[in-house]
Amino acid sequence: MKKSNINGISDKRKVNPEWFTGETWMKVLSEKIQSKDQDIYHVHFQKGSRTKLHFHNGNQILMAVKGKGSLEIFKKYGSKKSEFKIKKTESISLNEGDIIHIPAKTLHTHGSVDKIKEFSHIAINILPTKNSAYKTTWYESDFKNQVTKII
Repeated sequence: MKKSNINGISDKRKVNPEWFTGETWMKVLSEKIQSKDQDIYHVHFQKGSRTKLHFHNGNQILMAVKGKGSLEIFKKYGSKKSEFKIKKTESISLNEGDIIHIPAKTLHTHGSVDKIKEFSHIAINILPTKNSAYKTTWYESDFKNQVTKII
């Protein structure tokens, strides 16, 4: 058993800038507590930053910690792997203290909705099966109706 405190973890890790629309950084919590069955991150979205469109091969849980954010769910239309049409099917506000479960293979985006304040959440990525890798597929899109490529 290992204990840590998210406020005491000072090692910020940069994220791949191709996966976000603005400045974002994170702290890897699962390494601090030596978690084996899930990856846990404290993700900080600067003013208006959000993820690009993506899905995971395992379930994900988001817990809003600071600020105001949103989770947007999309439906895919077409059979091509890297170019297809999309439609937003749901937009969910995320306020401090909110928790939401995102099922595996759900096409979505999340992050800050405020151009003035930052937003942060804890992301728990649950491994699809024991000793397997958690995989995220990222897409370039217009967030409205078109995906143009896999990133």
